[in-house]
Amino acid sequence: MGRSRGGLTSKIHALVDAEGRPITLRLTGGQVADCRKAEALLDDLGEGDILLADKGYDSDAIRAKAKARKAWANIPPKLNRKGAFAFSAWLYRQRNLVERFFNRIKHFRGIATRYDKDPENYLAAIKLISTRIWCQT
Repeated sequence: MGRSRGGLTSKIHALVDAEGRPITLRLTGGQVADCRKAEALLDDLGEGDILLADKGYDSDAIRAKAKARKAWANIPPKLNRKGAFAFSAWLYRQRNLVERFFNRIKHFRGIATRYDKDPENYLAAIKLISTRIWCQT
């Protein structure tokens, strides 16, 4: 749990496959930058995969790690980024799979409202729901 002006918050970071099923999940405090946990998520990225992420994950380290894993990072550049990178807006539309995953887990009241204050228990609940998503498809 992280502290911010709005109170205690947390972020769920997810790596999903082409079907929208979770591969890897991480939990951080709300004040932590998105790109901090991305490197741990990219360990499960396979060769030839395409990484679709939002602007919060636009960093040289993430792009380098994806390149080292022989994957292509399709991340829109931040406004303050110097230099140009290949970016496909058409391909980026497939990022809705991760948004749909977050929408599915928020159907569960305990996840949406963050009743559990212990990060390990909260992450365990998210993983339990993720298992249910895997079993449904």
